[in-house]
Amino acid sequence: MSDLESAYRLEYFEEEGFHRRECVSCGAHFWTRDGDRETCGEPPCEDYQFIDNPGFDASYSLTEMRSAMVSYFERAGHDSIDPYPVAANRWRDDVLLTQASIYDFQPHVTSGASPPPANPLVVSQPCIRMQDIDNVGKTGRHTMAFEMLGHHAFNADEGTDYAYDGEVYWKDTAVEHCEGLLADVGVSLDEVTFIEDPWVGGGNAGAAFEVIYRGLELATLVFMSLERDPDGEYEMKDGHTYAEMDRRVVDTGYGVERWTWMSQGTPTVYEAVYPDTIDFLKEQAGIEHTDEEAELVHRASKHAGNLDIDEVADIEDARAGIAAELGVDAERLTELVAPLEDIYAIADHSRVLAYMFGDGIVPSNVGTGYLARMVLRRTKRLVDDIGADVPLDELVDMQADRLGYENRDTIRSIVRSEVEKYGETLERGGRRVEQLAEEYADRGEPVPTDELIELYDSHGIQPGMVADIAADVGATVDAPDDFYSLVAARHDDGDSGAAGGDGGGDDRLADLPETETLYYDDAYGSEFEAVVLDVFEREGEDGDGAFDVVLDQTMFYPEGGGQPADTGVLTGDDHTVDVIDVQERDGVVLHRTTDNPGKGEFVRGQIDTERRRRLMAHHTATHIVVYAARQVLGEHVRQAGAQKGVDSSRIDVTHYERVDRETVKEIERVANEIVRANTSVQCEWPDRHEAEAEYGFDLYQGGIPAGEQIRLVHVDDDVQACGGTHVARTGEIGSIKILNAERVQDGVERLTFAAGAAAVEHVQGQEDDLRAAAEVLDVTPAEVPETAERFFTEWKDRGKTIDDLKEQLAEARASGGGAGEEVDVAGTTAVVQRVDGDMDELQATANALVDGGQVAVVGSGADGAQFVVGVPDGVPVNAGEVVGELAAMVGGGGGGPPDFAQGGGPDAERLDDALSRAADVLGDAASAE
Repeated sequence: MSDLESAYRLEYFEEEGFHRRECVSCGAHFWTRDGDRETCGEPPCEDYQFIDNPGFDASYSLTEMRSAMVSYFERAGHDSIDPYPVAANRWRDDVLLTQASIYDFQPHVTSGASPPPANPLVVSQPCIRMQDIDNVGKTGRHTMAFEMLGHHAFNADEGTDYAYDGEVYWKDTAVEHCEGLLADVGVSLDEVTFIEDPWVGGGNAGAAFEVIYRGLELATLVFMSLERDPDGEYEMKDGHTYAEMDRRVVDTGYGVERWTWMSQGTPTVYEAVYPDTIDFLKEQAGIEHTDEEAELVHRASKHAGNLDIDEVADIEDARAGIAAELGVDAERLTELVAPLEDIYAIADHSRVLAYMFGDGIVPSNVGTGYLARMVLRRTKRLVDDIGADVPLDELVDMQADRLGYENRDTIRSIVRSEVEKYGETLERGGRRVEQLAEEYADRGEPVPTDELIELYDSHGIQPGMVADIAADVGATVDAPDDFYSLVAARHDDGDSGAAGGDGGGDDRLADLPETETLYYDDAYGSEFEAVVLDVFEREGEDGDGAFDVVLDQTMFYPEGGGQPADTGVLTGDDHTVDVIDVQERDGVVLHRTTDNPGKGEFVRGQIDTERRRRLMAHHTATHIVVYAARQVLGEHVRQAGAQKGVDSSRIDVTHYERVDRETVKEIERVANEIVRANTSVQCEWPDRHEAEAEYGFDLYQGGIPAGEQIRLVHVDDDVQACGGTHVARTGEIGSIKILNAERVQDGVERLTFAAGAAAVEHVQGQEDDLRAAAEVLDVTPAEVPETAERFFTEWKDRGKTIDDLKEQLAEARASGGGAGEEVDVAGTTAVVQRVDGDMDELQATANALVDGGQVAVVGSGADGAQFVVGVPDGVPVNAGEVVGELAAMVGGGGGGPPDFAQGGGPDAERLDDALSRAADVLGDAASAE
């Protein structure tokens, strides 16, 4: 088995006089111009060496640093492209958030399916890494929100069938570019080390360097050249084997924030990136240090790199080690730095939230929405912990303003709404924490991590709050240092997965040519002729035989993008088969039929025209309703799911508040204005990158298509990537009627609607119902609402009157108006009485007797046999045990607390016998107590 050592021996290193060394501290191999160097330079092998001693010739702000870095690579022949959103699931279905600049080009470009927007290119990409959340604030260098500047080159062997080929540049040139940039800002290259650190991810691998300068990692250079292969010659750190591939991708990442920090030499990266926010929060929290305290905090910052939770077993032990080295008490050091660490985290998290909400993420209980909610709640708790009297929406807005987002009003509304929901959640969840804490206190065990994560997932209650509540009942908590990383890991996965189904792995299917699709050429066409290329025998859903028929061309639309498949028939010379479903597998369209039309036969296809027309109307209407919802609710609205139908369709949209009736009517009004305008519905197939550049990633409302060209559908001002069938003009829809609006999950609203003939049918159906109600009530349809309200009010009033009469009757029975038997039980009168009423009457009678200081045993035979037993305070009788014994006599069961219980059974004929034995049961119960 080979290793990658040879992959690190670059001609550039040899020409420049580099030495390969092994770190005496950690054992890592690294390359350096300094032949006497013994350590790799990365913490904990070395501390930060640039604090108070900036590593560049000049001091840069974040904006200035980004500009300088991009300009360098532009001069080096790279085209600069605009960054992508932080919500990577807008163009990928395998991840949620953008964590690196290479995410912009996965999977379509890195796989060779699509060309890059430029080659080579440079991009400064905003990123969010949830796995770093617990390190933020502590290490001085970790930020969950950051910009990764990447220069990328996409190479492929000549003659391969990819969207690009040829060599742009590879490892030597990439390292030369990196050193060129370092030299450009005044770095002494003798101080730089390149640590060998093989990279693995997403089925690919390759050699990689971590670029270290004065104790800080400034860049990572990844050379993606391997792919997973069971027969591969390279065994990587994930335990899998890899082989060389015919594509090579230069994937680099430079932390713009870290470069900014290096240029300023501030105690932490946070002062370099968020100076105004840090000062504001310190003032709000009332943090003031003496000169001695400030000097101690400053010295400690140089060792903060040793607090990486991924590298140390226990963060408090690591902090104690720093305190010992500084010659101070560990508790004293923690007391000084902990509030600052919280402030640093608040500043970073506020930027994360600005990125998320600015790019249209809406808080919810799943996916990116859950991650946004988690960050927001943690930030709110941190703000409360430091005692800062500042609204969270103000802090997030400060970052949104700095980042240039135009939807700042929506961002603030989202934050305010979420803070309010969080308060309500804490109030409900606090009771659960008390109960759980008491359970573990009784066991003498700490509340475990799994329970803490579940509390956070279900109620948003954070470990610190659990610890506070648990302390009150004598319990402790077991909260790991990487708690929030563990929570994020539960949710930080995309919805990856490919569609399965019959025929997906069939060797014959793989050998067939792609089916020529005719439905795009003529969406209104209903007949066509074709040749049967192959027939696959399958098992139908009912267990009967079925067949998947492959034609050379087809007018049948296969299910996809939420649009159901066409149905119809295939007719040969001597027989006709029904087409009941249509699916597409790797470009081959499978027509599910009830019979075998015969391989090689010539057939005529006929689709169900009425069904196709209704589906076309509903699909175009879906685009219109989503567009109308964005116009009414805001630009943050995005499609979260859709299903088109023949009689109705539904669309799920992201929104942070409930959609009320008036808002629904406004969405419906805007949608129908577009219908009445009778605008043309246009389709085009532009280059993917050109489409993304012109319209952004809102194109991908209904899914992410593959390929170099994508199909765009223009409906009025709305543009979406879509593979469905549509009407030619919006006027053909006729009308759109929103039938219902409901919340399907927190942060997602479902709009169910009907279009065209289906809308008319729904309106007619509602009108029929209204007329039927009017006939029953003997009023006109216009008078139904008022009449129904009057009847309902009268019904409620009668119910109250009945309840009052029941209470009066119960009081009369309790005062001697009934025929109950009175017995003495432990010095207290017990009344055993049969009342053939409902359970409400039994309970009312029992309550009246108990209020009078009597034990009550009340039975009814109105619905089987039922009992209610009530016991006043101080009487040694357990009501639950008594009712359980009586209920057993009638073939049932029951129970409840000692003072009031109920039960019963099906055998009403034995009710009187059970009541006759109640006195003995009561006596036995009193004796037992």
